[in-house]
Amino acid sequence: MRQELQSLPKTLADDVAKNLVMVARLIDEDPEGAYGYSRVALRLASRVAAVREAAGFAAYANQKYGEALAEFRAARRMTGNVDLWPVMADCERGLGRPEKALDMAGAPEVHKLDKAGQVEMRLVAAGARRDMDQLDAAIVTLQSPELASNAVQPWTARLRYAYADALLAAGREAEAREWFAKAVEADRDGSTDASDRLAELDGVEFVDALDESEDEPEKPLQEDGAED
Repeated sequence: MRQELQSLPKTLADDVAKNLVMVARLIDEDPEGAYGYSRVALRLASRVAAVREAAGFAAYANQKYGEALAEFRAARRMTGNVDLWPVMADCERGLGRPEKALDMAGAPEVHKLDKAGQVEMRLVAAGARRDMDQLDAAIVTLQSPELASNAVQPWTARLRYAYADALLAAGREAEAREWFAKAVEADRDGSTDASDRLAELDGVEFVDALDESEDEPEKPLQEDGAED
């Protein structure tokens, strides 16, 4: 990104960089705020690929899938990079076009992705199958060497979680419980709610120990004219 911004005048480059930093900082906790900063960066430097990509992710985080797809396509045209292929396919899902997402999952671009990108593409393809009510096909799509591996990679928790969720949707509860448990083992940073899903299957209910409203006795009503 820094190299791309060097093509701009210094003052402009600094302004664009500040907005991109705010996009990255806010996109998880305040997607609307991140989107606002991305639009400013876009107005300042629409011909910079990093700006188009950031604008795409900000739009994606706000479920503006058509806008996100347009920005991702623009970034890809500028760089020739295929890294955005899975998220572009997921935008097609968001736009109600799972068939298009599946077409993209079978495109030659997928073979150019790194391992993380290929796993992400597999997740998107499985999601598209579920969009089309093809649960068995979704389950088969997720079955892969990456799923079977005992090694924990950055994508392992999400892959196991998606597989467990698909099994549960298909009524295979015992298998789903096993894979939710495996997802918990791999989810070191809490990126999924696998532990909660596992607890639900085990019939465990969580009670908020700080909520004492139900335990507080009702205060007696004072009669008219009574002193405090």
